[in-house]
Amino acid sequence: MTPQRIDMKIVRQLAIVAALAWPAVAPVARAQATSPERLLASVSEALASRQRESPSVGDAQTADSLYRLARERMNRGDYKRAADMFMQVAQRSAKSPLAGDALYWNAYALYRSGGSSELSHALHSLARLSREFPNASSVGDAGSLRMRVCGELAKRGDESCAAQVASRADARRGSRSSDQEQACPDEDDDERIAALNALLQMDADRALPVLEKVLARRDKCSTTLRRKAVFLVSQKGDARAADILMYAVRNDPDSEVKEQAVFWLGQTRDERAVDMLQEILQKETSDEVLDKAVFALSQHRTARAATILRDLASREGASLKRREQAIVWLGQQRNGENAELLKNLYKRVNEEELKEKIIFSISQNRGSDGGKWLMDVALDAKEPIEMRKKALFWVGQNRGASMDELAALYSRLVDREMKEQLIFVYSQRREPTAVDKLMDIARNEKDKELRKKALFWLGQSRDPRVLKFMEDLIG
Repeated sequence: MTPQRIDMKIVRQLAIVAALAWPAVAPVARAQATSPERLLASVSEALASRQRESPSVGDAQTADSLYRLARERMNRGDYKRAADMFMQVAQRSAKSPLAGDALYWNAYALYRSGGSSELSHALHSLARLSREFPNASSVGDAGSLRMRVCGELAKRGDESCAAQVASRADARRGSRSSDQEQACPDEDDDERIAALNALLQMDADRALPVLEKVLARRDKCSTTLRRKAVFLVSQKGDARAADILMYAVRNDPDSEVKEQAVFWLGQTRDERAVDMLQEILQKETSDEVLDKAVFALSQHRTARAATILRDLASREGASLKRREQAIVWLGQQRNGENAELLKNLYKRVNEEELKEKIIFSISQNRGSDGGKWLMDVALDAKEPIEMRKKALFWVGQNRGASMDELAALYSRLVDREMKEQLIFVYSQRREPTAVDKLMDIARNEKDKELRKKALFWLGQSRDPRVLKFMEDLIG
């Protein structure tokens, strides 16, 4: 059932129930029902009116139908009307389990309505649920919903709710015997997670001290909370955020907490974060954390961060993997100074892994004459053949290189492997002239294997001329 479609089965059942419970309702509903939607509205209003007049005459069947109608209203986004109907169900169902569920959904619908008055009434419904229906199936979700509601109210200045959110976010499980030990928080439904999320709605002065306490915890069940807290700290945009994140990097025993703290350091605008990231690169031993630190530096578009990355890329004693990462991220910054450094570095390094990364990075740096440099590498017979092929591939990917230039290049190449690579480059272009060149090679190239390569890639083309070419070639 989609939110926009009326479930006629429910409407018909409700109309029958209404007729059985209150015969006077049915004629009124039928008289006003000019459409399925109008029938639904008429029955709903008639039931509500009758409920206000005689709340004690309903029975379980009517309450159940009203409950389903309320769910239908909620699915359609009519939260205020749904909240009213759920409360009617709670009043009609006395102490039955349905009443407890109705109170929960009443609170949820009020929460979605979003007004301050509705949020306050939602808390009252949740309090009644916990008090009168402690064994209801919805009690487990009620705690999380209460924290979400309180988070909204705290954002609007409710001191009581702000205190509740802060207290619950830093709460520890009570000590219990092992057979009664409660599970650690679950990301989906634990109310401590909901309390942490609610801190996102509060100002930094209130939220950050609580988050610092959470990050200082080391009890068994605090890991999930600390992971969530790292993200929340990063969203506060406060000068203290970088210090709190660095504390987590230096002290937290959980690798994911440390990795996420490093990542979010890269997203802060605090200039001190660059020095913190440099410290991590110098002292950290975790490979995953170091990966995040190099990436985080690349996100700080400052001269200081770029200098650290360039030094790392050039440093001979540094880890090969870290140098590769630094080279790649320098290429993403489209900076002329970076491009010149990489071109000069290419001449000095011997490791093919570094050479390959430099070729890739220059191909990504659109702010320089990278295309010309790549062509020079491709044509340099002194370069390793694999590096020449990679450079030629990226020349073809660079739309700054015209197809006319690439077509003229074929006759200049002597090495068979390079010609084969150039045929592949033609196949990746979309210009009609690329198909022309492939057909020319297929027809006139003296090397049989190269002709076969050209024919293979022509077979992948959608150019309508290719079919005629193939027919002429066969015939």
